[in-house]
Amino acid sequence: MEVILLKDVEKVGLRGEVVNVARGYARNFLLPRKLAEEATKARVAEVRKVEERRAKHEAKTFEEGQQLSERLSQIELRFDVTAGPTGTLFGSVTPTNIADELWEKHKVRVDRRRIGTETIKRIGRYQVPIELFQDVTAEVRTLVVPEGGELPPEEELEAMEAAERTAEHAPEAKPELELDLDALDAAAAAQDPEVSGTGEIAPSPEDVTGELPADDFDRAVDAEPSEHSE
Repeated sequence: MEVILLKDVEKVGLRGEVVNVARGYARNFLLPRKLAEEATKARVAEVRKVEERRAKHEAKTFEEGQQLSERLSQIELRFDVTAGPTGTLFGSVTPTNIADELWEKHKVRVDRRRIGTETIKRIGRYQVPIELFQDVTAEVRTLVVPEGGELPPEEELEAMEAAERTAEHAPEAKPELELDLDALDAAAAAQDPEVSGTGEIAPSPEDVTGELPADDFDRAVDAEPSEHSE
């Protein structure tokens, strides 16, 4: 099924691209989340026109590419993002985000497909390579900063990333050893017959019935003095 991506989707494509995906993936994931729309002929034609307009602003010659490279070398992009305590983003910075920022803030048009970086998922300082023309590549300094703060020193960023990697690969904590109470009771009973299987002193027959066993009763009666004895 052909769809037009409304946002960059990792391992699928960039915003505005027409891609062919499995129908179930489109129906159950892309379309409900508004990540894509169905590629009708009318919408595809509109997308093509937008791409043509963008292409007019890109470098057309080696010399134009060099001039644009010099300009980009003076630019620093900054993205203020929401991030967790270890520096992982709640979201990402994509090639389309970078291309949009260059156009909106600096009126520089570049082909998003020639931005040589994967989706950025951590705060940090990046050098993002952009191919401007054949044999002409520029690197744009890009800061991905936690919202409402500033970037920590590089050593601290590396320590945060290392801590996160360690946590991801740490073995799961084993459950505490549970005592086998039945086995302990059985062992105790084997050593002391008067100990019951519950770990308590076994009650005597008298405790259970309130009466003495027959043999004990007979011995007790014999031991009592007779009323007629002298």
